[in-house]
Amino acid sequence: MTHAELDRAFTAAGAAAWGGVVYERLLPWLSTAARSDVENLCRRPRMVLTAAFPYYAGDRPGNLSLYARGEDYHRVVTRRLDTICDLLRKEYPEESFFPAADNSPLPERQAAWLSGIGLRGENGLLILPPYGSYVFLGTILTGAALELPTAQPAPPCIGCGACRRACPTGALGRDGVAVERCLSELTQKKGELTCAQTDQLRSHPLIWGCDTCQRVCPYNAAPAPSPLPEFFTGLVDRLEGADLEGLTNRTFREKYADRAFAWRGPAPLRRNLALKEE
Repeated sequence: MTHAELDRAFTAAGAAAWGGVVYERLLPWLSTAARSDVENLCRRPRMVLTAAFPYYAGDRPGNLSLYARGEDYHRVVTRRLDTICDLLRKEYPEESFFPAADNSPLPERQAAWLSGIGLRGENGLLILPPYGSYVFLGTILTGAALELPTAQPAPPCIGCGACRRACPTGALGRDGVAVERCLSELTQKKGELTCAQTDQLRSHPLIWGCDTCQRVCPYNAAPAPSPLPEFFTGLVDRLEGADLEGLTNRTFREKYADRAFAWRGPAPLRRNLALKEE
């Protein structure tokens, strides 16, 4: 397929931007185990295509992160990328194409940046004007030797430091993101919490995720809304105790099977809700 044909395919799939990078350029960000996982998926990986899908549906009140309110992005992005993979499989019947969204060994953000998509945010997120950082990334891994023009890597954001200053736990620094301190990670963490982590969750307005660094980012001052119906219809803005009452792990996942917050089960959500009531 030509670059123009791929461009039309990604546009039809709802992608706001896309690009491609030779797999070898991603090796510095892949551990030995991750490389093995990639090669188990694709015996001779050559190319990674990356696409960005906007999800902003407005600044609505609620206690869930904005990304988790619509349909599960893993499902949506993979489903939309599958339409492109179907076209590619017809064009390259001897090759395989593997779509993924935040559930593969590939470093999605690095792939997007190297593909020239958007800007590199100081908070580790990809920023894609006019949608800001409110975009989901998806990848297509293949062994096909696609001929794409070489893109210039994405430039950094303006570096105003607003996200670093606003981070409630100091997880953002000039050297990157300390994931273990990120409040979004803490809201999803199972098991024992330290006293400091408990206090952080108690004072945090959300029971799942954290939008703080995105809310203060100047690129997100007036983000364009998502054109994708999966992300602006049927939203779940808030969960209360009654929404989780009496649910087992199985019935919880059945009830919220199409939501990104379902994968951890109800325990972290119940704990976070209970902390707000103390």
